[in-house]
Amino acid sequence: MTTVTLTRQDLMNKVSLTGKVTMNPIFGIVAPVDGEVRYLDVTPPRRTPTKPTKVAGVWVRGKATIVEIPAGATLAGRLVDDKAAVTAGMPIVAAKHAGYGIVAEIDSAQAYQLSDTLGEVMVQIKNGPGPFPCTVLGTIAALPAGTVPEPPAPPPADQQNPQNPDQPPVPAPNAPNAPGTPGGPGGTPGSQDGSDATGMRLVCIPPADVKLINGAAATIEVITQRATQTMVAPVEAVAGRQGNGKVDVIGPDGGRQTKDVVLGLTDGRVIEIKSGLTGTETLAVPGPNLPEAPPGPDGPNGPVGK
Repeated sequence: MTTVTLTRQDLMNKVSLTGKVTMNPIFGIVAPVDGEVRYLDVTPPRRTPTKPTKVAGVWVRGKATIVEIPAGATLAGRLVDDKAAVTAGMPIVAAKHAGYGIVAEIDSAQAYQLSDTLGEVMVQIKNGPGPFPCTVLGTIAALPAGTVPEPPAPPPADQQNPQNPDQPPVPAPNAPNAPGTPGGPGGTPGSQDGSDATGMRLVCIPPADVKLINGAAATIEVITQRATQTMVAPVEAVAGRQGNGKVDVIGPDGGRQTKDVVLGLTDGRVIEIKSGLTGTETLAVPGPNLPEAPPGPDGPNGPVGK
């Protein structure tokens, strides 16, 4: 057995993502509160908006909370039905940024690490500029499959089959839900304009003076949390990694006493002790183990079934 003492240091949680430079990326805007969403009729702009655009209101007890698309972006589509009940944080609008953005797709394992706060975002372009700060647009929340965009112009009317007038009309090319088109029978899932489902993604915008090339690979580092001069212990001395944990404190007589602690951030080497210790304790390494399962019918040597 070895022992360690508690120390204090700055600590932060970081998540690294792989992304790329993308032109006109789509991102989600969420409902700010629980309520009923009512969309506004938005006229397509003739040029890139320089001010936020009001696109909806979420109504609660006769009062509306306005939903806006930020300057530099345009409406790409509605994500729920008009007058639908929504909850705070639910994506309700898709927006399209005008220009370059950095986009990273997010898998389910990373989603909860990034869901509470994105904090600081830094980007390094492979063999290019960086690292530089990147301003996050919208939410990382999943957008429904087939999301997007502003409905396309109405397709030409179905045409009668000239060789056999008694046959059903021939679907116009690229008509919504036409066989073999995105969203139609035999086609790939997607929106009416053929765009793929957006999924969970982080979209951020670099400073104006950063030169970008469409499709260039990028590494995105997201700092989700910080703690300054917080009390930490080596991870080997702690049972648990999130929420509540346990440590073995060495007493003056050399004996061990297991204590409950509340855990915080970790960088993989040390972990924050938020409460449960004073900071003067000596801890045993390795930390406490979970008790073994008891022998008998419910233990490892018991019958497989009953």
